Amino acid sequence: MSFTLFADTRLALARDSLAGLSVGDALGAQFFVPGRRPAELAVGSLPPSPWPWTDDTEMACSVVAALAEGGRIDRDALALAFAERCEPYRGYGPGAVRILRLIRTGTPWPVAAASAFDGQGSCGNGAAMRVGPLGAFFADSTGRAAAQARASAEVTHAHPEGIAGAVAVAVAAALATRARLDGYRPAPDRLLAGVAAAVDPATEVHRGVRRAAGLLGRSLPEAVDALGNGSRVTAQDTVAFTCWVAATHLDDYPAAIRTCVQAGGDVDTTAAIVGAVVAAHAGVGTPGGVPTEWLDAREPLPDWVG
Repeated sequence: MSFTLFADTRLALARDSLAGLSVGDALGAQFFVPGRRPAELAVGSLPPSPWPWTDDTEMACSVVAALAEGGRIDRDALALAFAERCEPYRGYGPGAVRILRLIRTGTPWPVAAASAFDGQGSCGNGAAMRVGPLGAFFADSTGRAAAQARASAEVTHAHPEGIAGAVAVAVAAALATRARLDGYRPAPDRLLAGVAAAVDPATEVHRGVRRAAGLLGRSLPEAVDALGNGSRVTAQDTVAFTCWVAATHLDDYPAAIRTCVQAGGDVDTTAAIVGAVVAAHAGVGTPGGVPTEWLDAREPLPDWVG
């Protein structure tokens, strides 16, 4: 089905995805607190509120604010927004803090992004963890979702794998949102095939998404063993796993987040990515969507996101 979205609909869809991202991020981060056990969430016991969100949510809010203002990614403006809004206590990695400090003090973002890791650029999760709402915003065009995801990634992640991770997550969210609007639940293998088709085939992210398709229906330990769980904090170790979880649990947000928590690793980031994609399809406060109780427990989002 071909369609074009009105601006207010685009933004509403992006905000649903942002809700899923931020709740997943905030809840996932609770399991870095000593004494918290995944088994508690599995039986429905939630950590005490409020749940603070991390850098994943802060950067995603800047992406949504940019789309609300201009309807597209302006890389110069987004780079500056990331730099000026960075609150290091939110859990930013040292590499991200350095890049954002360079941008904030006047270094052009292409120079700052390319300076990471001895000139290789970052292949970390930062570009992927913040981009799900952008995919929902561009649900009517996976090509545009991929192009805008690339633009949003390039301001901090010059490495091809970091960019590929962002493209994969944005396209997954776009496809999930499109299916929501069309009124169907896409088959997991078709969702993953659509993601793989949009990602640079020379990247490990692409190869990982293809491996994920072959692991559908397999156990969580098998998927983690083959795909990773974000513990290495790279797109290669994270994005394929999150695509596998989202494809498996696309109509069940609580199950998707519980799976991320049970898998361990970089739980706030995997739950943020998965949460963004699944909420783009399942919605907020709906059967299978983001539970209202969970949303109420999450720390409020900043006023500037709108």
